[in-house]
Amino acid sequence: MADIVYYVACSLDGFIATLDGSAEFLPQQGPHADEYFKKLANFDHVLMGRNTYEYGYAFGLTPGKRAYPHMQHHIISKTLDFGAKGEVDIVRQDPLTYIEQLKRNAKTDIYLCGGGQLAGLLASNNLIDQLKLKVAPVAIGSGIALFGANPLLAEFTLTNSKSYTNGVTLAEYILKS
Repeated sequence: MADIVYYVACSLDGFIATLDGSAEFLPQQGPHADEYFKKLANFDHVLMGRNTYEYGYAFGLTPGKRAYPHMQHHIISKTLDFGAKGEVDIVRQDPLTYIEQLKRNAKTDIYLCGGGQLAGLLASNNLIDQLKLKVAPVAIGSGIALFGANPLLAEFTLTNSKSYTNGVTLAEYILKS
């Protein structure tokens, strides 16, 4: 069975974006980013919510196209529709059932790109197997939380940590069994 890996950047106080959805406060370049992009090659599937997918539009993503060309995209949304020209799978039915089936059938681990609301739903149902946090040395006070507004019912165990010269720390966790 494949693992779901929530690989995400966040502030010291646990926010992945500001309230308006911007992540400009997070370092976008440096050794942590280079390593992250190399590791994305290991995933064949990406899960994300509608807001995370649409965030890519500001960076040139064409609606209906893949943000990560080598991955099959699974977008959790009740409103998106790209018709027959879409290259992404829109998940309208119960996301938990869909994701459990995806975990059973995927040949590689599954990259959870976000966002906080989807991550909170999955974590509260013990569906996030690995958590890889790129923690930036900045606190923003408010914004979109790492696990959204969902009450967190999952516990994780730290397995590794690494500090980069630009102040970013990568903290890796697994779901506590």
